[in-house]
Amino acid sequence: MKIKKTIIPASAIKILIDNFHTLKLRHLQILPLFVFTLFLEQCHAQNSNGDNFFTHADTLRGSITPERSWWNVLRYDITVKPDFAEKKLQGFNIITFNAKQYPESPVMQIDMQVPMSIDSIFFGNERLKFKRAGNAYMVNLPKRNRGAMTGSVKAYFSGKPKESIKPPWDGGWIFTKDTLNRPWMTVACEGFGASCWYPNKDYLGDEPDSGASLSIIVPDTLIGVGNGRLQQKVDHEDGTTTYKWAVVNPINNYDIVPYVGKYTHWHDIYHGERGNLDCDYWVMDYNLKLSKIKFLAVDSMLKCFEYWFGPYPFYEDSYKLVEAPHLGMEHQSAIAYGNKFRQGYSGKDLSETGRGLNWDFIIVHESGHEWFGNNITAKDIADEWIHEGFTNYSETLYIEFYFGREAAEEYLFGLRKLIRNDFPIIGRYGVNNEPEDTDQYYKAGNMIHMIRHIIADDSLFRKILRGLNKEFYHQTVTTKQIEDYISRASGIDFSKVFDQYLRTTKIPVLEYKIHGHDLSFRWTNCIKGFKMPVDVNIKGPRRIKPTEQWQKLSFYPEGNFALSVDRNFYIGVTKVD
Repeated sequence: MKIKKTIIPASAIKILIDNFHTLKLRHLQILPLFVFTLFLEQCHAQNSNGDNFFTHADTLRGSITPERSWWNVLRYDITVKPDFAEKKLQGFNIITFNAKQYPESPVMQIDMQVPMSIDSIFFGNERLKFKRAGNAYMVNLPKRNRGAMTGSVKAYFSGKPKESIKPPWDGGWIFTKDTLNRPWMTVACEGFGASCWYPNKDYLGDEPDSGASLSIIVPDTLIGVGNGRLQQKVDHEDGTTTYKWAVVNPINNYDIVPYVGKYTHWHDIYHGERGNLDCDYWVMDYNLKLSKIKFLAVDSMLKCFEYWFGPYPFYEDSYKLVEAPHLGMEHQSAIAYGNKFRQGYSGKDLSETGRGLNWDFIIVHESGHEWFGNNITAKDIADEWIHEGFTNYSETLYIEFYFGREAAEEYLFGLRKLIRNDFPIIGRYGVNNEPEDTDQYYKAGNMIHMIRHIIADDSLFRKILRGLNKEFYHQTVTTKQIEDYISRASGIDFSKVFDQYLRTTKIPVLEYKIHGHDLSFRWTNCIKGFKMPVDVNIKGPRRIKPTEQWQKLSFYPEGNFALSVDRNFYIGVTKVD
């Protein structure tokens, strides 16, 4: 799942400027606030040509700055103590890093979003100087001999984090209560950024290579649940308890999440491709009995996805579902589950075909992200389709695995009505530009299905999906790497298909005409060089290979024939005279 952003049209600024001379004095009284508001939001602004305006803060967040480039994250060791009554956090993060070449005057960028603050930073026993640059801190590390090194900094933080109003779609900390009026806390920050609550290198392309630990200090009447496996539980004399959790595998920053509430727990084992996988389920105590029935579906999900994608990528860290006060999120090895034990998507079928009501959307979709999103992670959020497109298609594969190909395609095609084609699927690189709408789900999922149909060999397609998870195991990747792998493994050049569907909003149109015994056809509304094959029915099924130029097929001596396009192709079709 992703967090949606608000777009402020740049036309508002233009109108203000064009009409400045006509503004009355009373309007000028509100002008400073109006301009300041637009300035703060300009990273989301868009002009009539579709060009985005980005701030320096966007570059600091979304790119490899000089203050980020020289060091690599090895590990995070986070401690957090949430205060439910005051809606505040305090804690620290030990950031272990290495550098191939330690700079002569090292400055390290550590991200921590307003209104949270870094209070102090230490390198060993030395307290470091730093300056704040909006949502980033520039930290002066000690001078030392240049060359390779490994070290750590300890950043203490505190503050009142941004609270999420509509989680998980707007990012932030969640302070709420369960149905028995007891405290319930967690965070959802995909897209918004993990630096909204703890200091880190908030960049998708650099995950902690050696994993992370999360120590959660809570009142001893509550339980803290985190990613991976429970390392220790320590009771303190002040009436608090620390729960320390850890993962040994690389992990996305936004996947590291504490859950705090009146949890109870049960355990199961899935016998998978790599042996026994520990499956743990943490739910509100009043939902224990229901969860033991509902979460049996995890076995069927794991069986399906291990078949299609390969072994679950985090056997060492276990698999967990954790009940959450929001719909769901793909937190690695600790998936947030908030579907209230209903079928479908919060009791609904997004496809409106009925096919989405036979399974729990959150269990299937968010678990699919363990392969695409958590195992294979985009370096830049502009390439979020790698996470969402493949995971959207995992829903189709799940239906196919248990209900058949026809049911699966019916579901997938039902999702096409949700495609908007307002923006290209791929955003702008280097500025934390998350795609603006949901086409990285539904359009990208239909594109993947179409590629599968063009390959026309399900054994090979399955080999490609498993191969992606093996080739890019626990790695961050670019769209080009994924594109090149699929083209190479399939033996088909899909570069123009990717360009058309990921980088434009235009849906290619198969234009055709029938004159007597002859069929003429070509692609229109397409990029230059587009030549995707398409399956049609003309006196029986056949594959044609249109280009931008008219081509002709003769069916002599037969005439009076019709053409229909295979519904597996997401294209437009126009008959002309």
